[in-house]
Amino acid sequence: MALVNEHYLKLSNNYLFADIAKKVKAYQVSHPKQRVVSLGIGDVTQPLCRAVIEAMHRAVDEMAVKSSFRGYGPERGYDFLREAIVRNDYLSRGIHLDINEIFISDGAKSDTGNIQELVRWDNSIGVTDPIYPVYIDSNVMIGRAGVLKDGRWSNVTYFPCTAENNFIPQIPEQRVDMIYLCYPNNPTGTVLSKEELRKWVTYALRNDTLILFDAAYEAYIQDENIPHSIYEIKGARKCAIEFRSYSKTAGFTGVRCGYTVIPKDLTAVTLDGSKRLELNHLWDRRQSTKFNGTSYVSQRAAEAIYTPEGKKQVKETIDYYMGNACYMNGMLKKMGFTVFGGENAPYLWVKTPKGKDSWKFFEELLYGAGVVCTPGVGFGPSGEGYVRFTAFGDRDDCHEAMQRISLWQNSQ
Repeated sequence: MALVNEHYLKLSNNYLFADIAKKVKAYQVSHPKQRVVSLGIGDVTQPLCRAVIEAMHRAVDEMAVKSSFRGYGPERGYDFLREAIVRNDYLSRGIHLDINEIFISDGAKSDTGNIQELVRWDNSIGVTDPIYPVYIDSNVMIGRAGVLKDGRWSNVTYFPCTAENNFIPQIPEQRVDMIYLCYPNNPTGTVLSKEELRKWVTYALRNDTLILFDAAYEAYIQDENIPHSIYEIKGARKCAIEFRSYSKTAGFTGVRCGYTVIPKDLTAVTLDGSKRLELNHLWDRRQSTKFNGTSYVSQRAAEAIYTPEGKKQVKETIDYYMGNACYMNGMLKKMGFTVFGGENAPYLWVKTPKGKDSWKFFEELLYGAGVVCTPGVGFGPSGEGYVRFTAFGDRDDCHEAMQRISLWQNSQ
């Protein structure tokens, strides 16, 4: 008989946002006339920009003609998109990459979850806390995380990011094999300076540690002194993999396209220590086996955001969301909430009043104001006592949500 992978049984019954959806549905059943305003899940609300839409139409038309039809594409991605990435995302910041260090994917979530296949199951891992749940869950599935006790996994090193340390994770005293960093951070919306990021690269080079750097929200950085890529730090090519996404940059949550950078300098050692192998080659082998490539239409759409028109239009959309963040930040602080993030990222990390736990405040806000947030504890133990608000909502919804929260708060 087939035996189940029992590591899956260690996971919670539902993914965080599935639990939230269930609670919201229960509320809607009991309050059918009340419209819910969701500032919880980080999904975009603004339509694709005109340059992207036009590129998709052209690509679809090509697929309707025999001479320009395309079937399976190259697993690494089409050269036209990878060349655009190298020029615009990296060379423009003084970073030199080979196009064969770029792997086009269907989004950062897939790659950040799958990348841990490249290394042995018994590698130790470290994560900032709170953290994007996919990093932990994907390691639980393979048996790397250990056993869950009191909200923490036994084989995971946590780097608490709290108000007390200005949300700056501290370098561990012991050696860790793999470390996940996400900046700008999901969920806290905070960032790391170049000086702080350099500390992690230095640690990784000294300890032969692999850094998995998720830069899905780099396009939202407003401060010119904050690094957009870990490769802005000297030596990072030898210790870091970087993930990027068009989901939040250009509204591709439904189109699906992103990419991963694995430098050819990056290696890992065999168990007996006799060989160092290029992770670039191993990932190429993995993708060739398990992935048939991102659709041609999606890649042409992604290419379009690098045109002059595309850059302008994408920036307008990003400015729209950051306008939401600025408004919500100001209103929540005016109401007396303690707020972090929202300045270089589309997320606001809000301290719950009177020390209430995250889920309790989530339910009070839902039933009292009809507004959905995300309980911070769902992102890790250090998230307890916080909730996350997303700025990806419609502008009118953001205004209505703040008005509802204010009225609810005044009625207490």
